[in-house]
Amino acid sequence: MATYKAKKSNFQELLLKNNTDLDILATNTDISIEQLTSYLDSKVMNLNNAMTISKELNCTIEELYDWKVSGE
Repeated sequence: MATYKAKKSNFQELLLKNNTDLDILATNTDISIEQLTSYLDSKVMNLNNAMTISKELNCTIEELYDWKVSGE
């Protein structure tokens, strides 16, 4: 069975691609700017926030990170 571990965040690139600032994302998602900033600094998102952010940035949860896959 494969296991997945978030390796590198693509959050900054997705913000730029969607022309979205953190303050706008914070307003639209009800996630604090402080929390969003921590995600930019490589903190892994919890599932609820990852889903919320992915919907706002028009991407999948998988696209929020580069993934390390082991055990395939």
